[in-house]
Amino acid sequence: MPNTPRLKEMVTDLIATPSVSSTLPQYDLSNLEVVHKLTNWLEPLGFDIVISPISGRPGKANLIANHGRGEGGLVLAGHTDTVPLDEHLWQTDPFKLTEQGDRWYGLGTCDMKSFFALVIEALAPLMGRPFKQPLTILGTADEESSMSGARALTAAQMNHARFAVIGEPTSLAPVTQHKGIMMLSLKIKGSSGHSSNPDLGNSALDATARVLDELCAFREELRKKYRNKAFEVDYPTLNLGCIHGGDNPNRICDHVDLAFDVRVLPGMDNLQIKEEIDARLSPKLADLGLTVNLELLHPSTPPFLSSGDELATELGKLTGANPCSVAFATEAPYLTDLGMQTVVLGPGSIDQAHQPNEFIDLQQIDPTIAIIRALIEKYCLS
Repeated sequence: MPNTPRLKEMVTDLIATPSVSSTLPQYDLSNLEVVHKLTNWLEPLGFDIVISPISGRPGKANLIANHGRGEGGLVLAGHTDTVPLDEHLWQTDPFKLTEQGDRWYGLGTCDMKSFFALVIEALAPLMGRPFKQPLTILGTADEESSMSGARALTAAQMNHARFAVIGEPTSLAPVTQHKGIMMLSLKIKGSSGHSSNPDLGNSALDATARVLDELCAFREELRKKYRNKAFEVDYPTLNLGCIHGGDNPNRICDHVDLAFDVRVLPGMDNLQIKEEIDARLSPKLADLGLTVNLELLHPSTPPFLSSGDELATELGKLTGANPCSVAFATEAPYLTDLGMQTVVLGPGSIDQAHQPNEFIDLQQIDPTIAIIRALIEKYCLS
């Protein structure tokens, strides 16, 4: 069997390879170098590699690595990108793996490049045995922005697998449901004029006051109408994220751009909520003579509810943890739609993700390897 790099060496190489994805073009980077590194480690182990470019996203591709024949089996999935960063807020080099105490620091250590290295570390000793069901290692593009990688997948690319584990940071607790997310842009267009006479223009900022009041009222209605006690935050949320408008105190504001997100519970529909927002805002602004446009910043991600409990039960046995719910979104709905029982489980905590000084706790390394190895033995080798 070919030698593979040591675990720490693999994590070091992945962290040192920038692969930021962002909805803002100035921050967005290719993920191909990460895909090629994983290819170079998996191909000598006997995996058949497909690098699948994402339509309309130059420099972006999914990695689909298959071993074994037939249908069924197991997918071990993760995303190859990271969020953007505020490098000046880091106490260590974000692109250099730094070990301090019982932690590895670096961008992607927790969310979620380390997972790929742990998968390879777990499977390498098993590769000399016959696989009765196929194993797929999936590395997607753009999870942190548009999820275009997951949206582009087909069941056939992954041998119509029965089970999928997504290695997002859950502190090794099996997650069987999570909220969806929809990011919305509201653009209000008025007309400018000298601030000494309100009749010389049409203030988009005045209209925004009505919009904010209505959105806050709708947020409270969502909270009262929908509840799911499986979640720590057991209601849908609406977050007013950012606002930009106008250019000077002595000019009537001619435009305002507002961006916000809505996180819906399982059983709710993103499109229906968007339509409700649109229907509420339009009458509030109808008498102002303004142009108003509400649209998605990118396609929304639906909520996730696992399609079966066989995999969750097995992971509960392996981890000693009960299935749970989280508020953050993942690619799980897309794998579920492809016919797989899907559970989200991985090392690290979401509390360390998306912020300076991201780290993974080294005490979760060996348990993660043991869990992955046990899954491969059960669903691919036995």
